[in-house]
Amino acid sequence: MSLFFLSVKKIRYRHYHLRIRGEIIDFVVQYETFINGKWFSVVRYDTSHGFAHRDILSLKGEKRKTPIFVSDKNDALTFAENDIKDNWEVYKQRFIQVAKR
Repeated sequence: MSLFFLSVKKIRYRHYHLRIRGEIIDFVVQYETFINGKWFSVVRYDTSHGFAHRDILSLKGEKRKTPIFVSDKNDALTFAENDIKDNWEVYKQRFIQVAKR
């Protein structure tokens, strides 16, 4: 089992995965941001519900679930890590824009 947590400049990246004999069994990768004195989850990848998927979250508590079409959990975890690390700013901008509507 691995758990990674990083908090820098109002940005949090949470990472958990369970690996058995080189195979990912379960994972959660989540990006959070700090707005007006409170932490908010912005995007989360996980394997709950029996498949790897992405949850795009809103300030209003809404959640949009989208499949990521990567059946191998090892590859899905790598995809999730890279997507959040490469696109966290885009996710944050969308999160804020949706909140303003």
